[in-house]
Amino acid sequence: METTEGRQLAEEYLRLGGKRRVKIDDNQQTVRAWEEDPPAAEQFWHERVEGLEARRRREVEFFLPSINSP
Repeated sequence: METTEGRQLAEEYLRLGGKRRVKIDDNQQTVRAWEEDPPAAEQFWHERVEGLEARRRREVEFFLPSINSP
C-alpha cells in the first residue's frame, strides 16, 4: 500500500512528539490539543501542515490518533 503525503506528514509530526488528536463526529473533523507540543513538533506543524489547503490539511489530520477510540 502506498503511503500518501498526508500520512507521511502526520507520521513525522507524531514522530517529533506531536500531541494533537483528531475528533471525527458526524463527518465533521476537528483537531484538539490538550497538551503542549514539543518545540520541534510545534514548528513542524506550523511550517508544514498549517499552511496547507483545507483538503490536504484534513488528510493530514485524518491520520492523527483519534480521541474517539481508546
